[in-house]
Amino acid sequence: MKIRALIVDDEPLARQRIRLLLDREPDVEIISECANGEEALAALQRESPDLMFLDVQMPGMDGFAVLKATPTDQLPVVIFTTAYEQHALRAFEAHALDYLLKPFKTERFKDSLAHARQHLATRHAGTAAQGLLEFLGRKIELTQYLTRLSVKVGDRMMFLKVGEINAFESAGKYIVVHSGKENHLLRESLTSLESKLDPEHFLRISRSSIVNLDSILELQPMFKGEHVVLLRNGLKLAMTRGLRDVENVLNFS
Repeated sequence: MKIRALIVDDEPLARQRIRLLLDREPDVEIISECANGEEALAALQRESPDLMFLDVQMPGMDGFAVLKATPTDQLPVVIFTTAYEQHALRAFEAHALDYLLKPFKTERFKDSLAHARQHLATRHAGTAAQGLLEFLGRKIELTQYLTRLSVKVGDRMMFLKVGEINAFESAGKYIVVHSGKENHLLRESLTSLESKLDPEHFLRISRSSIVNLDSILELQPMFKGEHVVLLRNGLKLAMTRGLRDVENVLNFS
């Protein structure tokens, strides 16, 4: 029995790319192509696909809005596609099966499709659909703090557990993510990231640094009442925030 696939993307070249790759797969049948969210909703109701390649950013109704408007019994397995890596975390929190960052390579696409085959073969599509609904039904989505962070490593996306990150340090238009002995670059402002981090676990100690409270080993005195924060991974960061303020947060006093 063939996997019935739906392609949703407002860019003709992007749809063509997915179509050409799927044409090489004998067990996949493309049942429809859609250029916007409204067409996708109609196709979902009309065709009941097994698998949907869904672009995130589209004019009018975006990919997440399509999912929110789709009845439970019509939700297929979803693989998100987009050129914007900042959507990766939200896609996985929505229990999407996979996330393809454009321009994706053939091998990456084939890996994603293989995952979809396995998922469908073991009849877990219902579980994925339920996860999507639970995510989309949350009322206070924007106030949730990050639990995972996506960083780009070459042509791959790596997902880090936020609780295992030692510190974030501003570096021009980027943030250096310190995780153990590894460093990664994230294109975002420190202020924007700070608003997404749980203040019970992360503290901004200066204009350029945010630290994981669980990673702090000690506060070392410097000249003129200044201090340096020593983290468990050996990293040292200058602290401009008041010592008493930091001690109160850390319950050192």
